[in-house]
Amino acid sequence: MLDLENVTLSLGGHCFGPFSLVVQAGERIAVLGPSGAGKSTLLKLLAREYQPGSGQIRLRERCLTQWSLADLSRQRAVLPQSHEVAFGLPVALVIGLGRVARSIDPDLNTIVCQAAELACARHLLPRRFDTLSGGEKARVHLARVFAQLWDIEQGLLLVDEPMAALDPGLQWQLMAAMDQFARQRGHTIIAILHDINQALQGFDRLLLIKNGRLMGDDLCTQISLSKLESLYEVNLVSAITATGQTIVTTAASQSLRLI
Repeated sequence: MLDLENVTLSLGGHCFGPFSLVVQAGERIAVLGPSGAGKSTLLKLLAREYQPGSGQIRLRERCLTQWSLADLSRQRAVLPQSHEVAFGLPVALVIGLGRVARSIDPDLNTIVCQAAELACARHLLPRRFDTLSGGEKARVHLARVFAQLWDIEQGLLLVDEPMAALDPGLQWQLMAAMDQFARQRGHTIIAILHDINQALQGFDRLLLIKNGRLMGDDLCTQISLSKLESLYEVNLVSAITATGQTIVTTAASQSLRLI
């Protein structure tokens, strides 16, 4: 699906990389690291928002720069960290913007409604985007990327802190919706997360970024607590819930049974 070969970037006096990794179709990958580590920079390289200073990024064995923007739009969708839109557009139009690469789109209205339903945003369709709360805007943009890849198989979904503005219950609901959406279509998900437990419970693989470097590339089932402690420079403990899930928390919070 995607491969990076010795990719580097200089930005604002900082050097990022080299990044080398291979991503298979259908993988669910979480990107973890402290604030300012370079996670969003890596995602922007994958989205072609930034051009590498050296190295090469290939999508489907084809250099990323060789894709036309229209063709790229039909293969990958990006959910950025910011949810703002410059104008007071109708919600249905914002979701429909995910489909602009298609000159003929007879199923547009149906797909917009279905994508909004999956993102728990159907009730927002009659609204204007600038009247929404931060959490509601996040749901609408999630619906937009759903619409963009709705009728595509084995696409690429790049998301940057997708649930930051949402309450815990809705976070898990929408993470489950994203997982269902991707699995049904064979999409690959690469998501920047700040919640270690979301990463461990909802993804297959972890990319660990620190100081602009790839410090680790591990399966979630094999990641060590010491590696996460080194990544965040904090003492962590793990615990098992009554349902058998492993939870990671800071050492200051030890109310769960430790392992």
